[in-house]
Amino acid sequence: MKGVIDRFEGSFAVVVMDDGAIKNIHRDKLPEGAKEGDVLILGDRVEIDVEETKKRKKEADKYLHLWED
Repeated sequence: MKGVIDRFEGSFAVVVMDDGAIKNIHRDKLPEGAKEGDVLILGDRVEIDVEETKKRKKEADKYLHLWED
């Protein structure tokens, strides 16, 4: 199961799962260095999917120019 860190609220990361569900994951359960926008693999342990994070960031960057003046 995968999800993306949307934001941090206090001691929790708010993670939007690929199915649209929202999960709050305690920061202690996250890999060191996890940040907003990272794609997480949630299983027996939580891991950052580095390649998927890069892929999704690249895809999102295509649309950033739409908000530039």
